[in-house]
Parts: sequence; structure tokens; C-alpha cells
Amino acid sequence: MDSAGQDINLNSPNKGLLSDSMTDVPVDTGVAARTPSVEGLTEAEEEELRAELTKVEEEIVTLRQVLAAKERHCGELKRRLGLSALGGLKQNLSRSWHDVQVSNAYKKTQETLSQAGQKTSAALSTVGSAISRKLGDMRNSATFKSFEDRVGTIKSKVVGDRENSSDNLPSPTGNGDQPLSDHAPF
Repeated sequence: MDSAGQDINLNSPNKGLLSDSMTDVPVDTGVAARTPSVEGLTEAEEEELRAELTKVEEEIVTLRQVLAAKERHCGELKRRLGLSALGGLKQNLSRSWHDVQVSNAYKKTQETLSQAGQKTSAALSTVGSAISRKLGDMRNSATFKSFEDRVGTIKSKVVGDRENSSDNLPSPTGNGDQPLSDHAPF
């Protein structure tokens, strides 16, 4: 294979993306033979270009086969060394996350979000204070005092004249030391 007149880009974004099945894809040289000849080319020049095209297409097939073999060999070496695709992916993600964290855009965004969080916290604190103050004002209002008195009246009718101390609360077992009946709902 003569590479002096060819430019092979090993940093191509398509490098390594070809599967093994690509090695079996035939190159259709008949399409080139069916195209009309370009004006200004002699028959000899056209024949020479067709021969060169065929040679380049054959080299492409060979390179695909070599690449597939190298990828298989690389996979075998990684397997024997205990390197997995997941491990490599974790390293790549970790490295990428670190690169993101040290980027200026990330730092500016982090600073902006921090400031927004502080302002939000201050605003919520102010709202909480305002609500507390309004509830205090409401509790001191005549309407709330009237409602509180009615609840107290209803409570005294339900509970009776007992005080609200824990000494006067009924025992959960009924009479002192007697256990709850077997027909208890719980």
C-alpha cells in the first residue's frame, strides 16, 4: 500500500466506530463505471482514475479489517488485565466532572445559585416573620377570642368540671390496675 500520495487522518471522529460487520460490506465499483465520463478527461486519464479509485476502495476495506482486528486485540488485552468498559467509563465520567467543576461557567453558575439561595432564604425568613406576626395579631382579635371562648365552653360541657391536669385523666385500663377487656377495639 503506497501512502505517500494519501492523507490518512488517524484523529478522525469516526475512528473506532466501525463494527466487524463493516469488513463484509462490498464496495460497488460498478457505480463509478456507470457514471458518464467527465468532459475534459481523455479515455486514458479516466481509466487511470478508475484504477486508482478501485485501489483506494480496496485499501479502505483492508484498513477496516485491520482496525477490527486491532479492536479485538485491544479488547482481549483489556480483558486479560481486568480492565472493563465500566471502569473506563467511570474514569472518563470522573475526569469530565472534574473538568466541569473547574470550568469558569460552572464556578459562575455555582456562585449565582448560592446567591439566589441566600436571597431566597432571607425572603422566606421575612415571609415567616410576617405570617407569625399576622397570626399573633389574629389571635388577639375579637373574632378569635370569641371562637376560643366557644371552644372552651364546648370542651367544658364534654369533659365536665374536671381540670386539665394529667392526674385527673382517665386511666387507659379503666379501673386502676384492671386490664382492658378482651373486646377492646384495638
